[in-house]
Amino acid sequence: MRLETERLVLRSWESRDHASLAAVLGDAEVRRFYPTVATPEQTRAQLEFSIEKQAAMGFHFGAAELRSTGQFVGLVGLGYIPEETRAAIRGQPAVEIGWQFDKAFWGQGLAPEGARAWLTYGFETLQLPEVVAFTFVGNLPSQRVMKKIGMVRDADADFEHPRLAPGHPLRSHVVYRITNPALDA
Repeated sequence: MRLETERLVLRSWESRDHASLAAVLGDAEVRRFYPTVATPEQTRAQLEFSIEKQAAMGFHFGAAELRSTGQFVGLVGLGYIPEETRAAIRGQPAVEIGWQFDKAFWGQGLAPEGARAWLTYGFETLQLPEVVAFTFVGNLPSQRVMKKIGMVRDADADFEHPRLAPGHPLRSHVVYRITNPALDA
């Protein structure tokens, strides 16, 4: 899997990505809206899981790197929503879009750029009827990206994340949606 934008190469994971991904997922500021930072072992497991999903499903969250230098900047992509989480969201959507970027690249418009490319792929190539995004209610930076890529908040679908214990400060999640524009025609 490989997509290109003006500034990014979006590609499938490779084992060489472990150290770069571990640095991003192990950064407390990057992961401030997640329950924990990821350990190198957890990152390796996530990387292996993503490689397996890519092989089985044809797509999954992937690496993002700068076209000009090949430097790793983070992850972005589409992924099937785990059943437990899917069941908690009104309409039980199948596919989500998401991103996590190295903080050195925040504020440069790379997340919306990569996400738009993935949405185009999802709608034109995969013929997905809809894509959702969800995040902790306080994660305003990600919500801004969701709006920038044309997603609309669906407050009726907001949910308490089932993988977080009742009372957990990050449990309340908001949902944004976007439908395939070809279906509106």
